[in-house]
Amino acid sequence: MPKRFALRAGAIVAASALVVIGAASSASAHVTVSSPDAKPGGYAKLVFRVPTESDNTSTTKLLVSLPKDHPFAHVGAQVKDGWKVEKKEEKLPAAVKVGDVTLTKAITTVTWTATAAGIPPNDFDEFSLSVGKLPEGVDALSFPADQTYSDGEVVKWADVAKDGAEAEHPAPTLKLAAAITPVAATTSVDSSDTLARWLGGGGLLVGLLGLAFGLRPRRAAAVVEKQ
Repeated sequence: MPKRFALRAGAIVAASALVVIGAASSASAHVTVSSPDAKPGGYAKLVFRVPTESDNTSTTKLLVSLPKDHPFAHVGAQVKDGWKVEKKEEKLPAAVKVGDVTLTKAITTVTWTATAAGIPPNDFDEFSLSVGKLPEGVDALSFPADQTYSDGEVVKWADVAKDGAEAEHPAPTLKLAAAITPVAATTSVDSSDTLARWLGGGGLLVGLLGLAFGLRPRRAAAVVEKQ
């Protein structure tokens, strides 16, 4: 009986651990973009979260591409200690009207380059932009990004999901809330991360409940033997 109980408890604990680990691994650490105040026709703060997915190299550069089909009349880049920031302006393929302004050129890339250690292995940092005005009648904006590591490797976060399947290196994408609903914009990766956490927590709870019910027969048997 004790041996059977030990095996049952071990299986429950192992299964619960696998659920949690699986949930964590499914929420891959991608470069993502979010905003606390983005809405069509307004100005917004964009926050790019950059994890270093390496055990022995650091992130030393981040290049973010801004949409040319929906250019911004204003782009302000966050100044960070230990990083040099550079904005590149280009002539647009065609003139674009943004609010009361007609743009023939716009800032198309923003690059942060580390002047010190960069983002250490398995850590992350955030880089912000102040942009505007956001386009109206658009559901989402894509911001392809190049992440450079200290060993020279460059990871291009520019893939687009096809047929409902998640891309291997998805481009950071900002979903725009309706103008009357100023809800924080987030990425599809963030949503999957939240779902994974809920599933992981649910699996752990089921495992603990199973372990508790497994203990009850053993305790009852112990009382009988004592009598």
